[in-house]
Amino acid sequence: MGAATDRMSAGLVLVVRLFIHPGREAEFRRFETEAARIMARHGGRIERAIRPTGPPDQQPLPHEIHVLSFPDAARLDAYRTDPELAALAELRQAAIARTEVIVGVDAEPYR
Repeated sequence: MGAATDRMSAGLVLVVRLFIHPGREAEFRRFETEAARIMARHGGRIERAIRPTGPPDQQPLPHEIHVLSFPDAARLDAYRTDPELAALAELRQAAIARTEVIVGVDAEPYR
């Protein structure tokens, strides 16, 4: 098997940019804590959460950027359609104004 096949078997990586409604940090934290718990049931996890600190003259920065991992597309789909996650829709809508998601796989490292 080649390197591309090895990377595909390693699972999916998602980069998620999360823009929240002003003043909704507590709701955001509550939603993300619950979402992470549900995600774990489906083999997913938040590998990193990054709080951007770039210059304010750049385009509007997200509140956080998350790097997520899932074993495969089926597990990601199961998470996205989980009834318990759906039950959090109102909290999510109150906290999060916009989400941008990029789905990919790990690339070959540069050494």
